[in-house]
Amino acid sequence: MQVVIGRIGRPHGIRGEVTVEVRTDSPDDRYAPGAVLITDPAARGPLTVAAVRWHQGRMLLALEGVVDRNAAEALRDVILSATVDDDDAPQDPDEFYDHQLIGLRAQLADGSPLGEVVDVVHLPSQDLLSIIRPDSREVLVPFVTEFVPTIDVPGGCVVVTPPPGLLELDDPEPAPESNE
Repeated sequence: MQVVIGRIGRPHGIRGEVTVEVRTDSPDDRYAPGAVLITDPAARGPLTVAAVRWHQGRMLLALEGVVDRNAAEALRDVILSATVDDDDAPQDPDEFYDHQLIGLRAQLADGSPLGEVVDVVHLPSQDLLSIIRPDSREVLVPFVTEFVPTIDVPGGCVVVTPPPGLLELDDPEPAPESNE
C-alpha cells in the first residue's frame, strides 16, 4: 500500500536540493538516505534520497541525479509516497493513512447517511475528505476535528459535522418560476 509522505516545494540553493512539505509522522524513517520514494506524477520518479537535513524548520532533500536548481525546479509540486504494509498504522491514534479512510461510510452526527469516503485530497493548506453522496454528487469536507470529530476505522464510518451551508453548496439550483 502506498501512503503520501510529502510534497516537493521549491528548490533550495543551486546544487539541486528541494524543500519538502512533510506529511508523515516518521520523517527520519521515510526520508532516510537510500529511501526510494514513489512519485505522482509517476514519470518524475522514483526518487532516491541522497541526503536530508533541516534548515530553519524546513526539510531539505538531496536526491540522486538531481544536481542543479533546474532539475530541482522540475520536481516542484511532485507528491511523494512510500510503501507500507497493509496492516501498518500510524503510531498516533489521531493519524490515519489514506487507505484506512477510503471506503468508510460517512454519516452526520444524527446518524443520517452522508455517503462514502472515496479519496483524501492533499492540498498545501489542509486535507479534504472527498465524499460521494447517495445521489452521486461529491462533497469536499475539510479534514479537521471540528468537521470530522469521529473516525471509527474498525466500525467502518466517519462522523461529519459540516459547517452551515457546506452540504447545500452543491445542491442544484431550482428552476426559475415562469410567469406565463
